[in-house]
Amino acid sequence: METEGVRTFVRAADRGQLQHAADELGVTQQAVSKRVAALERELGVRLFTRTTRGVELTLDGQAFLPHARGIVAAVDRAVGAVRPGARARRIDVLGRRSAQAVVLHDHWRSRPGTALDVVTLRVDDPRVAAAAVRAGEVDAAFRTVTDPAALPPEVRMVHAFDSPLELLVGPRHPLAAARTLRPHELRGWRIWVPGIAPGSEWGEFYDQLATAFDLNVDATGPHFGDEVLLDVLADSADVATLVGARDRYVWPAGHDLRRIPIADPTLAYPISLLLPRTNPHPGLRAILDHLAGLPAPPEPAWRPSWATPQPGAGHRRR
Repeated sequence: METEGVRTFVRAADRGQLQHAADELGVTQQAVSKRVAALERELGVRLFTRTTRGVELTLDGQAFLPHARGIVAAVDRAVGAVRPGARARRIDVLGRRSAQAVVLHDHWRSRPGTALDVVTLRVDDPRVAAAAVRAGEVDAAFRTVTDPAALPPEVRMVHAFDSPLELLVGPRHPLAAARTLRPHELRGWRIWVPGIAPGSEWGEFYDQLATAFDLNVDATGPHFGDEVLLDVLADSADVATLVGARDRYVWPAGHDLRRIPIADPTLAYPISLLLPRTNPHPGLRAILDHLAGLPAPPEPAWRPSWATPQPGAGHRRR
């Protein structure tokens, strides 16, 4: 069924004259007559009778009108849902408590009422996230494809921001009283980071970090969740982990965990944003502007070899 014919029928029924319907629709009266006639042929009934004052609904027209209104309203809602900028931006983050989610929440708070759909793709391989962006399953993803050759040509990657790392330890750990630490002071300690998936961006990050500073980054054992990890740290005198400065963690007061900044150099985890190369969601511009305003981590900073920030790529140094 031609929806324009249905829309024309509704306008003519509301106005009672074909000319008035034509004026509202921006077409000729002849065009309105043809659309109504085509709709009547398709339905096999007469919808209007002509009078000296215009048109009146037949009994069939009266029965069809409420359904026609529903069709027009549904079409308008469908078109509005995909109109540029109208649909909520669908953004993939690594986790609900991750630095990416925290930054997105800050952006949303600065623009209350902004339509935003935050999701977490259950994938470790960033190339799968890039494929989701290419397919339109998400509008953007906070993931890094460390090998540029593996990035689909339809997807571009911009540097979003750097997340400085902190050491997280329990109160019995020998480093618990430190105000700041240097990377070389972490040597010899067990830094437990369960859940490092092979082929993931964070897997490559920690490989390079361990090599650069001769650190014992231990990824053994299954990851039973952050709560279990925090419980282990609270009870241990020799286990620590690394967390992002913006990552959100909550633990019982009795755990008395300590987050200790690392400096000289700052260990900067680079976070990228994947988005379509053409026709990105118009609302992504506001997110990129927010990312550009984030402060850079203290220098000097260490970053992995694949993550040198590019000027103008969603991050501005201060």
